[in-house]
Amino acid sequence: MGPVHCYINFFEAERSSAQWNLRMNTLSVEASNGIAVLKLDSPPVNSLGHELRAALVAGLEDANSDPGIQAIVLIGSGSGFSGGADIREFGTPKASAYPNLHAVLRDVEASAKPVIAAIGGVCMGGGLELALACHYRVGAPGGRIALPEVKLGLLPGAGGTQRLPRLLGIEAALNMIVSGAIIASEKLGTTPLFDDFGGGDLLERALAFARRTIAEGMGQKRVRDVRLDVPNAEAYFQFARNTVKAAAGAYPAPLACVEAVAASVDRPFDAGMKRERELFTTLMLSPESAALRHVFQAERAAARILDVPEDTPTRPIRKVGVIGAGTMGGGIAMSLINAGLPVVLLETTREALDRGLATIRRNYQGALRKGTLNDAGLAERLALITPTLDYASLRDVDLCIEAVFESMDVKRQVFETLDKTVRQGAILASNTSALNLDAIASVTRRPEDVIGLHFFSPANVMRLLEVVRGAKTAQDVLATAMRLAKTMGKIAVVSRVCDGFIGNRMLARYGAAAHDLIMAGASPQQVDAALQDFGMAMGPFRVGDLAGLDIGWALRKRRSAEFPDRDFSTVADVLCEAGRFGQKTGAGWYRYDPGSRNAIPDPTVTAIIEQYRKQKGVTPREVSPQEIVERCIYALINEGARIIEDRTAQRSSDIDIVYLNGYGFPAYRGGPMFHADQTGLHEVERALTRIAAQPGSDAAFWTPAPLLTRLARQGQTFSGFKG
Repeated sequence: MGPVHCYINFFEAERSSAQWNLRMNTLSVEASNGIAVLKLDSPPVNSLGHELRAALVAGLEDANSDPGIQAIVLIGSGSGFSGGADIREFGTPKASAYPNLHAVLRDVEASAKPVIAAIGGVCMGGGLELALACHYRVGAPGGRIALPEVKLGLLPGAGGTQRLPRLLGIEAALNMIVSGAIIASEKLGTTPLFDDFGGGDLLERALAFARRTIAEGMGQKRVRDVRLDVPNAEAYFQFARNTVKAAAGAYPAPLACVEAVAASVDRPFDAGMKRERELFTTLMLSPESAALRHVFQAERAAARILDVPEDTPTRPIRKVGVIGAGTMGGGIAMSLINAGLPVVLLETTREALDRGLATIRRNYQGALRKGTLNDAGLAERLALITPTLDYASLRDVDLCIEAVFESMDVKRQVFETLDKTVRQGAILASNTSALNLDAIASVTRRPEDVIGLHFFSPANVMRLLEVVRGAKTAQDVLATAMRLAKTMGKIAVVSRVCDGFIGNRMLARYGAAAHDLIMAGASPQQVDAALQDFGMAMGPFRVGDLAGLDIGWALRKRRSAEFPDRDFSTVADVLCEAGRFGQKTGAGWYRYDPGSRNAIPDPTVTAIIEQYRKQKGVTPREVSPQEIVERCIYALINEGARIIEDRTAQRSSDIDIVYLNGYGFPAYRGGPMFHADQTGLHEVERALTRIAAQPGSDAAFWTPAPLLTRLARQGQTFSGFKG
């Protein structure tokens, strides 16, 4: 049986000359008074997967063959028209199986009867390209319009780069396509994108427009037939190329978008479509697009907890207590009030509380200047904060987040007080970045209600949230934390308890590798430059100066007290002893002019490093940029493999999400574990084995993790490992 006949089997049809109804898994069709309504019904966003594409082709064919039908309306169910292609099909046979999206759009455009797209809610990517292939478009307020493919390292591959410029003009279309930005439908309501736009019932409005096309004999208005007349087009596109190339950096997709839109001007429509397809295919095969598509899928996977059912009931969060109004506590409070949640903000002194509130107000000034927040909105948010010096004010909160000094003794004291004060059933959370959550929970009578919520600084800006599950953390507490993260607009990754959890545990290995390199002969600026050339947002020594070297110094002193037989000392200890804590003191690994964040290499640091090497009996040597990248990135990967194997992380892609969103790993490389897969695990394992065997190397540190060795020898990948 041919493919088209297979698709027809999806239908259960009842038909008369006046009205017919069709039912299939992803599309419903109803018709009356000469108009067929094809409703996309593939929740949550009506993705144009293979089954829906097949149903659309069959529905269009049926409507065109029925003499009683004079016009066709396409409309979406649920959250909108269509969110576009089903990314889960990328790289699979379904993506190109008949009918692919191009075939669907050809059938829409070639329909003998007018096809009207009724656009409300989400209309993005392939969904917008479907609407552009229709003969007319009717829109409603509240819609979200975008061609976001560039964010996956791609360009619109089904005519978006050719049709959108014909309706919006090249400048507006190019800005949409290169940025991937979501545009409110109201901003486009008066443009040629829409033939009719307004409020009220969208379907009724579309039906009224369809009746008009019939009554007035409007026929089919194809976007492809619109002529583009652009004076000085070549000069404009050369300017666009130069601008986009400078901004795009290592990402090839934005520049390819410019070339595709240029083809809409200097070539006939079909030739422009061919050029668009060539560019799309090149991008689809690029490592950058593979990485960005991995990140897209990884973000969605991170929300799924393997042993917690998706329908696990969550606890209501109506009011939140935050302990500590310092940098972290204030940022956490801002994240909560930005999401509309009332906050009780507790400090130990009036001075500290007033200082914290002033910092929160100051942090909002940027949003006021940019116009993303007005005075009324700021007042509403600040009104959600109840400042207090009394733990009794926390009695009725549903969640308490502790953000005090990173000391086990201090945190245990806070949790003992919270346990006595906060109502039963409330969740008690610690913002600890490294301490043992189970030890903190043990001082309470309700360890099942204790969880770690490790925000990253500044908490009101950084998207990452490490959700740390203790040995006794209840499933509904974990599910509630994940829901809260989504409410705040955070990307949550679940970690089990260990020293440093996922991110800081790996960071310790990365930092140790960087320290080994300066001991071997590299300078801090050489290490930073090599890793920034690799794509890291900032090198490890610049990061240290930004965060404050005294934080790591305190940690090393704590560990030295806990493990007196081990040497935790580093060059950074000498810097701290000299009062060089980083940017906040004007000197750390680098020096900083007053009021400036520009890192200036400092001969004093060079002398300190040289003296430290002499004390340790190290003779310096030449260190290449390749060796710097190899040692630092492979140290991350090796520790990531251990984290997967001991189940601290649920999956390798969770580690990627942590490093992409919390530690400046370049998105175009997909995260450390994806980068390892792309490099080849056998290559990583061989390099680590070679480093481990070098004289003076810490063999335990550099020996490949057992999981890495096993996967490398089996020819497998981290992303394919299921535990």
